[in-house]
Amino acid sequence: MTLTRAIALTLLLTTPALFAQNQQHSLDSVSGSFIAERVVEGLSQPAAIEFLPDGRAIVLQRDVGVMSLVDFATGERTDVSNTPESMVDGDGGYHDVVLHPDYADNGWIYLSYSEGEPHYSTLVVDRLRIDDASVIERERIFTAKAYADERVHFGGRMQFLDGYLFVTVGDRYHREQAQDLSKHTGSIVRLHDDGRVPADNQFVDAEEQRRPPLPEIWSYGHRNPQGLAVHPLTGELWDNEHGPRGGDELNLIVKGGNYGWPVASFGFEYDGGPIGKGIVFEEGMQQATWVYVPSIAPSDLVFYQGDAFPVWQGSWLIGSLAMVHLNRLVISDGVMVLEERLATGLLGRIRAIAVDVEGLVYLGNDSGEIWRLSPLE
Repeated sequence: MTLTRAIALTLLLTTPALFAQNQQHSLDSVSGSFIAERVVEGLSQPAAIEFLPDGRAIVLQRDVGVMSLVDFATGERTDVSNTPESMVDGDGGYHDVVLHPDYADNGWIYLSYSEGEPHYSTLVVDRLRIDDASVIERERIFTAKAYADERVHFGGRMQFLDGYLFVTVGDRYHREQAQDLSKHTGSIVRLHDDGRVPADNQFVDAEEQRRPPLPEIWSYGHRNPQGLAVHPLTGELWDNEHGPRGGDELNLIVKGGNYGWPVASFGFEYDGGPIGKGIVFEEGMQQATWVYVPSIAPSDLVFYQGDAFPVWQGSWLIGSLAMVHLNRLVISDGVMVLEERLATGLLGRIRAIAVDVEGLVYLGNDSGEIWRLSPLE
């Protein structure tokens, strides 16, 4: 897929920073005005928001390893008991939560988190059932072979697609391992809902080698994927991931794809030197659909199809940790044709994004707040 930037229309809708104590703000976009309303505060780094069929939401607080049930209509919040303990040092903690596609029948909730000691940790995925705000059943379905003493770059985003569970695993700050198929480091894995390996994964039937590829791997060469989403109209899987100094990427994920890290990158070393071969693309590797230079530090990723914002339908919504805004992208035929930066400097470091059944957008930030976006009537 060709990366075309010259024809892209970039709309930087920066809003002057308003006082944090304001609980509601009116904002503008190319599609009209909307309201940002703070509906929850007093959390600790909400990292993921997942709506339940009854309208409540599961909210994960990353840096304390807490799962809460939140009613955004009333503000009522209940912490779930008997949840697994996580390693919360550095970037570690609770990362993502998704419901099984047949949740209404089986009640399975999937939780990704960091496990181990600060000097030796990895990413794991459990599935669990909850009753009366308490975990009553829990099973381990995946433990990443990505142990490291660094407490960063866990990845941990999850999505179901065609009944399979996809999970991102960061490079754990051991970049060379992102090209090593004998480890899960820097990969996206594909699993059955119970953790079994699908028979049609790319590397299931790989020839025996001294260090054979791990059969769970679906794609590799990733740095730190912080967003993972399914395009509901095409069924495609997409991710976004942090570059180093520049080079954040939005990628269409394909079976067996190598996404280049750390061989090729639009980013640079933090001291200014080149990454890998000092190239942005190498033949045989997948090229990003869109690249951010300088970095925005992308977080959660959502494809918007809601009714509340008709003009946003078909857009990607991405949280920005570094530039402190909500990023909206419009991609047509594999080309990014519009970028809009919303609420710059206003709603904090956005880490979590969710959309309810009415199409209202919820944003969780590192200040422990959740904001709801609704159209201005």
